[in-house]
Amino acid sequence: MRHARVRAPHLRISPRLTYDKDEPNAMSDAAITVLLVDDHSLVRRGFRRLLEEDSALCVVGEASDGHEAVEAACRLRPRVVVMDFALPSMNGAVATRHILKSCPGTAVLVLSMHSEVSYVRTCLEAGAKGYLLKNAMDLELVAAVKRVAANECVLDSRLGSLAAGPESQPSLTTREMEVLQLIVNGRSNKEIAAMLGLSVNTVSVHRANIMQALGMHNTAELVVYAIRQGLVSIA
Repeated sequence: MRHARVRAPHLRISPRLTYDKDEPNAMSDAAITVLLVDDHSLVRRGFRRLLEEDSALCVVGEASDGHEAVEAACRLRPRVVVMDFALPSMNGAVATRHILKSCPGTAVLVLSMHSEVSYVRTCLEAGAKGYLLKNAMDLELVAAVKRVAANECVLDSRLGSLAAGPESQPSLTTREMEVLQLIVNGRSNKEIAAMLGLSVNTVSVHRANIMQALGMHNTAELVVYAIRQGLVSIA
């Protein structure tokens, strides 16, 4: 006696449920993929909820510090990274440099509490596409993500026209920014060398170059200047 073949029921599964966040190409090309970076989980949760209310956006990952942001961006390849400036271990400007070096197709939108010109310029010089103050309206954030994804430069309207500021500021390399951050954190040359995998002599050269570029004469002046100018975050 032949048994009738039973067909498996056709299941309709939401793409969001089947999306593997470890595979950046799994998401539809129509969606703008976003990586959220902030050291406060509640802030990330709020931003995720806000962005995912728009069907054109999809948050594919989160990170809580600069190092995690670089690793996650290289793995997930998001179209946009929405990143706080003041992050533990590596600030948003340094993280931006690292991300864009490995993922040139990613656009970085920096969110910050700081409206000082030095913070904005530091981020733009690092390659960020946009800079918004953290108290921006919800609609402004969503619109900004879409604009930087379209390769537009976005600045918070309260900052004025800063993209083409008249005076040029000293520019540090990514490695010098890393060394500067560790100097501000109180690390010695020997400790910095061990943490970055460099020789003590190389760290000494970086320190000297940083002080010369910024016009500083001692470590105390350097630390105060770096903090005031927004070149580093306080861990």
